[in-house]
Amino acid sequence: MKAMWSTDAVKPGEGFAYWHDVVRQAVLNVNTEPRPEQFRARISWRVFGDMRFTKFQSTGHDLVRSAQHTSYEPAENYLIGLQCDGQSEISQSGDDFILSAGEIGIVNGQLPFRLAFPKTVSRVVAVVPRQALDSRAPWLRRAMPRKIAANAPFLGLVQSHLRQLANDDHELLATEAALLTENLCNLIALATAPDMPTSACSADLQRVAILSFCRLNLGEERLCPALVAARFGISIRTLHMRFAATGQSFRSWLLDRRLEASSAALKDPRERNTDIANIAYRFGFSDLSHFHRTFRARYGMTPRAWRQS
Repeated sequence: MKAMWSTDAVKPGEGFAYWHDVVRQAVLNVNTEPRPEQFRARISWRVFGDMRFTKFQSTGHDLVRSAQHTSYEPAENYLIGLQCDGQSEISQSGDDFILSAGEIGIVNGQLPFRLAFPKTVSRVVAVVPRQALDSRAPWLRRAMPRKIAANAPFLGLVQSHLRQLANDDHELLATEAALLTENLCNLIALATAPDMPTSACSADLQRVAILSFCRLNLGEERLCPALVAARFGISIRTLHMRFAATGQSFRSWLLDRRLEASSAALKDPRERNTDIANIAYRFGFSDLSHFHRTFRARYGMTPRAWRQS
């Protein structure tokens, strides 16, 4: 499910009332408080399972979730906000902080809060059920709101997942969306874990991050053990150990994921007019003969026959 709204679609003077209704539908029940300048805003909205993702740009305004809101409409959600441009001022439970470009803030939808946007702002917001994060990151329940700074471990991966899930210009298959939302929750747990440097986290958490990074970069022809190990500050030997726990080597895991992604794209009706070669290149196959050979070995037919079957 997806939708898009813009104040350009309404009469002058009605934009803010329109925005108030849109925010309630796309994000959460809050009061919207205008600022003196002429208000303009645009928002897109996507739903995957029980998670919602929005991407919006607007002039300055405030969002307030009051005790009355939480009493009449409790929300068992966290709001994960990626600051793309501008600044946000976040207040909840007596704590205040400023969110700058590249940083991520987390607020609890069950509690009152205020989000202030002093000037033009651009953000990506994920509305995630508390259960999905509390089971992975129970420390989130004890400290709200929370800021993930621009130098936090795994922040880049969290940013990539949020942007991809909120990007209304790119369609996602159900299997892709399910994998991305699952990885997003795991990566938020990693990024917020207390006193957890990237190279010192547990083997299981490290493996989650490594596999997420590799899935996001399937199309990178240069993806190799040395590149991934350097990205996570670990030895190549340690990297191979993390993959051994999956039951596969780095090479076989990567080949399987690339074949799975290619085969899904070939079955996707939206890719009907895309050249098979372009699909192969997109997922990291630089040698077409190798792609055709390994595809046939895996699926028992050529890519063309697979698409037509």
